[in-house]
Amino acid sequence: MKRIVTTICFLISSLAIQNLQAQNLTEFNKAPLKQQVYVQLPIGSIKAKGWLLKQLEQQRDGATGMAEELYPEKDNLGKNTDWLGGDGNGWERVPYYVKGLVALAYTLDDPALKAKAQKYIDWTLNNQQPNGLFGPPKMKDWWPRMPMMYALQSYYEATNDKRVIPFLSKYFKYQLANLDADPLKEWGKSRAGDNMEIAIWLYNKTGDQDLLKLVEKLKEQAYPWIDIYTNNEFYFYGDDFQPKHMVNVAQALKFPVVYAQLNDLPVNRDALLKGIQHIMHDHGQPEGLGSGTEFLAGTSSIEGVETCTVVEWMQSLETAAKVIHEAKIGDQLEKVAFNALPAQFSRDFKNHSYYTLPNQVQSVHGDHGFNQDYGSGIVSSPYSGYGCCRYNMHMGWPYFVKSSVVATPDHGLAVITYGPMEIETLVAGSKKIKITEETNYPFEEQIKLNIGLAASTSFPLILRIPTWSIKPTIKLNGTLLSGVKAGEMFTISREWKNQDQLELNFPMQISTQTQVNNSVSVMHGPIVYALEIKAENKITKTHPVEGFADYEIRPASPWNYGLLLAKGNLNKTVKVEKSTMPENPFIAAASPVKLKIQGRKIPSWGLGYNKVAAFDVPFSPVSSNEKDEEITLVPYGSENIRLSCFPVIGQPKKVSKSLIENFDKGMAADWVFYGGGWFWKDGQVNSASNAGSGGYGINGSKYVANGTDFKDFTYQADVKINTAGDAGLMFRVSNPAIGPDAYQGYYVGLNQLDGTVQLGKASDQKWIVLSSVKYPVEMNKVYTLKIVARGDKFDIFINGSAKAVLSATDSQYQSGSIGLRAYKALASFDSVKINAF
Repeated sequence: MKRIVTTICFLISSLAIQNLQAQNLTEFNKAPLKQQVYVQLPIGSIKAKGWLLKQLEQQRDGATGMAEELYPEKDNLGKNTDWLGGDGNGWERVPYYVKGLVALAYTLDDPALKAKAQKYIDWTLNNQQPNGLFGPPKMKDWWPRMPMMYALQSYYEATNDKRVIPFLSKYFKYQLANLDADPLKEWGKSRAGDNMEIAIWLYNKTGDQDLLKLVEKLKEQAYPWIDIYTNNEFYFYGDDFQPKHMVNVAQALKFPVVYAQLNDLPVNRDALLKGIQHIMHDHGQPEGLGSGTEFLAGTSSIEGVETCTVVEWMQSLETAAKVIHEAKIGDQLEKVAFNALPAQFSRDFKNHSYYTLPNQVQSVHGDHGFNQDYGSGIVSSPYSGYGCCRYNMHMGWPYFVKSSVVATPDHGLAVITYGPMEIETLVAGSKKIKITEETNYPFEEQIKLNIGLAASTSFPLILRIPTWSIKPTIKLNGTLLSGVKAGEMFTISREWKNQDQLELNFPMQISTQTQVNNSVSVMHGPIVYALEIKAENKITKTHPVEGFADYEIRPASPWNYGLLLAKGNLNKTVKVEKSTMPENPFIAAASPVKLKIQGRKIPSWGLGYNKVAAFDVPFSPVSSNEKDEEITLVPYGSENIRLSCFPVIGQPKKVSKSLIENFDKGMAADWVFYGGGWFWKDGQVNSASNAGSGGYGINGSKYVANGTDFKDFTYQADVKINTAGDAGLMFRVSNPAIGPDAYQGYYVGLNQLDGTVQLGKASDQKWIVLSSVKYPVEMNKVYTLKIVARGDKFDIFINGSAKAVLSATDSQYQSGSIGLRAYKALASFDSVKINAF
C-alpha cells in the first residue's frame, strides 16, 4: 500500500508563537477536584494530515463553509439573527454552528473561517448585559448558551483573547445567583453536563470556589443521569421524553465523568460505561452507538441514528477519555468516528442525512413510522429532517482531531486516538515538542511517531493499544519494547531525544459481531464493513447555492445477500484486498481496503410494506438455494446506502418446542421491538409512553421474539394495562415492521376503552376482527391471557377460566413467531410461556 509521506521538520523554533502562548494556558485540575485527569491541548495544537485533513477541507468547502449561504434566514444564520443583534430567533442553531465553526477554523488555521466565526464571537463578548447574562436578551433559556460557551473556550485557547475569562466568570456568577428562581428545564436540564464541564474548566483557571458550588447546583437540577445510566432508566419518566431522547442521552454521557471530578465516587466514575452497556444491549447498532429516532429505538436494522447523536456521543467519549484512562474509551470513540460519522454525510460533505440506518438499502422520501418521523429524514440533503443537525454536525471531525492527543498532569502526553496528524505542544513544563504521526490508519496497521525536540527531554508518553489488535507491537528506534498488550494504555517514560521514532503495529483481523436477529456485522480492526451496493443517484431538488442539491439514492445492484461463514478462521476465507490510498478513503469505489466474502441472495427478503425501507434482517440462519457468489464489502462510512447487518446462510434453527421468558434479568435475547418503545423494569417488560412523538409507529408497537416459530401450541402471559387502551399477545407472526398493522399474523388484545377481548389478524396492513366479546377489562390489573392454537382453531382463556372466553377459526397463517403488542396504551407483560403440541 502506498504510504502518505509527510516531511518531518524538526525546526522546533518554527512552532507558532501564538499557539505556544496558548499552551501556557493549559491548567490541570486544582484541588479539591480529582487529580490525574488529562486535559485537552488548546485547539490548533494538533493539525490533521492526509485523509483526515481531507475531511476537514471538505467541511470548509462544503456544508460548514457555505452554511450562512444555505441558511440565510434571520431565524437561522442570517445577518438579522438575534445572535448578531437582529430580530431573528437563532436559539440553539447559531451556537451549535459557531461551536463547530470555531473548532474547524482554528484546526485548519483558515483565515476565512476565522472571519466567519469572529463576528459571532465579538457580538457575544461585546454585548454582555451588566448582570452577566449573555446572548440575545429576549432568549429565556439556559440551554443555547451552553454550546456557545464551548465556542468561547476553543476561541480563547486558540487566541488568548483577554475578554473571555472575565466574561464567563461574570456569567457564571449570574447563573449561580439565578438558578434557584429560574431552574433548569427541558433541554438545559438534560444537557447540564456541558455547562458543568465549562465551569470546571474555568475553575482551573481562576480558582473561584463559587464555580464548584455552581457545578453542584447544576448537578442537583439536572436529570439524575448517573442513576439513569447505572440502572437503565431511560424510559422511566412517562410522558417526559427528555431522558429517552437519544441526542440528550449521547450528550449527557459525559455528565457522570464531569461530575466525578468533583465527587470521585465509583458510582460516578462507572455510570458512563454502565450506561453504554445498557444502551448497546437494548438499542445497539453495528457502527458503535445506540439507535434513536429520536427516542431510543431498539436494535432493529431499520431503525436509525441521528447525526446530532453521532457528534454528541463522540464528544462525550472525548471528555470521558480524559477522566477514565481505559483503552476501550478510545476504541469506542474510533469506532463511531470511523464508521458512524462519515456515514451521515455525502462524500463531499455538502449533504447529510438526519437519520442513518444500519441496513439502509435506499435513501428516498417517505414515512418510516419512527417516533419522530420526517419525510426527508433519510434523504441526502442540506435540509434533511429537522433543523438541529445541520448546525450541530460541524464539530464532529474538528473535535475528534483536537481530542486525539491530551496533556497529562505529569507533564507528558497521552494518545487517545490515531490518524495522520501533527502535534505541536509543550512537555516537561515548558519544552517544545513536535510529533509527526505518519499513517493511513485505520486503513493500515502501521503508525510512525516521529519526535522532534530542541533538546533531550524526559516525559511520559502514553499510547492506547486497541483492544481488537492481535499481537500488537511497538518499536522504539528499531528496538522491540516488551509488555505491549491489547486493550491497555502503554506508558513509555524516558529521556526523549530529537529524531526518536516509534513504530506502532496494530495487526487487524477479520471478526464478526452478533447483531439483531442473530445477524452479524463484519469488522476489520476498527472499521465496520458493509455490502458494496451500486448506487443510482437522482436529484430531486436543486438549491440556490450552487453545487447543493437533494438526492434520492436507489440500489442499482442486488442487496439482499446472506453470508456463507465457513467454520474455522475467517481470516483464511475472507480476502482482504488493499489498494493505493486515495485522497478520500470514504468513497466506496476507491476504498483502500475491501473485503471479498462468499454469500448468497435471499429472494424472500425485500422492501417492506411501505417500500421505503427493507424488511428487518431475517433471523439467522437463513436457508437459500441461490448460487454462491463472491461479494464485496466496503467501509461502513464509504456509502450512503448500505447493508451491514448480514443474515448468515444455513439451516434455520428457531425455537419451536417451548419457551419461558420471565424477564428476570432485563430485555430478552432475540426479541426486537418495532415502533414506539419498550423497556425493562421490576422484572417486567413494558411498552413506553410516546408523548410528543409524531410517528405512526407509536400505534401498535410490537415486541417480537423473532427467533421463534410455533405452529400449534398453548401460549400465555401476564398482561397489565396501565393507561386507557389496548394490549395483548401476538402469534404466528412474520415480517414485523413499524406500523399498527405492519405484520402478518394474529393478535388477541384486552381493550380497556370499550371493555372487550378481541381476536383478529393483520393482512395487507389491514386489521381484520375474527372474534370479539365483551369483557370488563380494568386498568392496573394483571390478566393471565392464554391462547390455545390447533390448526385453524383458536381458543382464548383469561385468568384460568375453564371455558374459552372467545374462539375463532382462520387458516391464513400456519406458523410464526410470538410477541407482545400495545395499541395506544402503556402496558406491562410478564411470565411468557409457550409449549407446542
